[in-house]
Order: sequence, then structure tokens, then C-alpha cells
Amino acid sequence: MVQLESRRRSIVKALTWRIFATFVTMSVVYVFTRELVLSAGIGLADTTIKIFFYYSHERLWERIQFGRKKVKEDYTI
Repeated sequence: MVQLESRRRSIVKALTWRIFATFVTMSVVYVFTRELVLSAGIGLADTTIKIFFYYSHERLWERIQFGRKKVKEDYTI
């Protein structure tokens, strides 16, 4: 039996990953600086910047044909 992942599950996974990754970034900055406000600022900036670049990366790859297979449709409307 093939189980497909729901959109809701994908969104929750993406959000929980981003929260976890932000916490890791903030923790690393805090270990080096011992400044909580600086750590939080860098963590939030990191998240904002990475969301923008991830979106841009996805849109760029949408234009690239590398690795795509053309599949003949089984039906017509």
C-alpha cells in the first residue's frame, strides 16, 4: 500500500524544521557571544533570509529541465 503525504503534514514538517533550525542557529550564536538579544536577532534574520532564498531556489529549479521525465497522460479532458 502506497501512502501519500498530506499537504497539512508537509506544512507542519516544514514549520517544525524551521523552528528547530532557528533554535540551532540561535544556540550557536549564543555559545560564541553569550548575548541573548544578538542571538535572537541573528536567528530571526537567518530564518527570514533563508525563506527568501529557498523560495528563489525553488522557482529557479522550476525552470530547469534537468532530471525531469516526460510522461504521456493517460486521459484527456
